[in-house]
Amino acid sequence: MSLSVYARAAGILYLFIIVSGIYSEVFIRSELIVSGDASATVANIMASKTDFLIAFAADSVMLLCDVAIAVLFYLLFKPVDKTLALSAAVFRLVQASILGLNLLHYYAVALLLDGSVYRKAFDREEVNALVMLFLDMHSYGYDLALLFFALSTLILGSLLIKADYFPALLGYGLLAAGVVYLIGSYTRFLLPEYLPWIEPIYIIAFVTELSFCLWLLIRGIQS
Repeated sequence: MSLSVYARAAGILYLFIIVSGIYSEVFIRSELIVSGDASATVANIMASKTDFLIAFAADSVMLLCDVAIAVLFYLLFKPVDKTLALSAAVFRLVQASILGLNLLHYYAVALLLDGSVYRKAFDREEVNALVMLFLDMHSYGYDLALLFFALSTLILGSLLIKADYFPALLGYGLLAAGVVYLIGSYTRFLLPEYLPWIEPIYIIAFVTELSFCLWLLIRGIQS
């Protein structure tokens, strides 16, 4: 298979990743989870159980695509630098592994609220507290995975700059995105009080990744 085929396939998978991730986080979880209000959050989830599980399915699709795109990017950039291409793939696969296990925190909420023996073992306030704990763990799990994704993105950016079949500007954009992910995740864990100041810069990562996705879909390999 040609590099052009790998690029187009990667672009399709990248689009699935972006759409699935945004749909589950922005259009479902942000509507269901009320920060600091366990009772309201549980009430929202109980009233929208199907949507809650659709978000789980969307995340799982995102992760399956992420594993496949790690392989495609390795094949696409192996001619540029095999060691760097392999490193980027490994860091991306570690990220996908963490997010896959992290989905268990999310699904634990569904298990608690389905009326099973787990829910019967706790009173209402305890159930609400456990739901928020699992949702918080799921949220922090994303930031932990982003540390590995940041390194993968930094390496990928350097590969784009070195490659002669992609514009170097995309590579520099991915370098900036990787730095944003590192700053954002470490701020979330170590200096959470400063997170509101950091969140706006995530637009850099979003614009860069969307641009790279569209380039792969529309232009593919630059001749």
